[in-house]
Amino acid sequence: DVDIQIENDQLPVRRSARARSYAISSDYVVYLQEPSDFIDVDDDPFTFNEAIESKQYRFLINAMKEELDSMAKNQTWSLVSLSEGVKPIECKWVYKTKRDSKGNIERYKAILVAKGFIQMEGIDYNETYSPVSAKESMRIVLALVAHFDLELHQMDVKTALLNGDLDEEVYMDQPQGFSESGKDHL
Repeated sequence: DVDIQIENDQLPVRRSARARSYAISSDYVVYLQEPSDFIDVDDDPFTFNEAIESKQYRFLINAMKEELDSMAKNQTWSLVSLSEGVKPIECKWVYKTKRDSKGNIERYKAILVAKGFIQMEGIDYNETYSPVSAKESMRIVLALVAHFDLELHQMDVKTALLNGDLDEEVYMDQPQGFSESGKDHL
């Protein structure tokens, strides 16, 4: 038995000629998220009953009234009797605490949403569409702002979701806590 020993520095290093592909794209951004023990977390209520039992119920009731006032101002719906054979869509309140850049509470927001997942395609609706901006569109806008040395201002359209028009008639139950007796559906 002959003992053969080759030192590591004598072995030739093999390099691959294949182009490397990365699992994460070059514009991928990673943020560190601290455990909730270290940051102030909003316990926004999930249901109407949780909202009226919370410490912020006065603010949340006002937020719900603001939402309904916005809907009335935009003529989003009207109270009607339910047509024969039509099943109304249920709705629910979604609550969110809005904070400024320093973490201070700016306002409480309540959004009335239809439970659209209950609807059946072809019966209750024929198509869905939600316009959203693509990442590339935002990059083009930012590039134009930088190129022409323009100022860019951010804004929020408070009732943007209420400004779309529907071709179909949609029946929805009245929101919990704000129903008008004698008329059960919107």
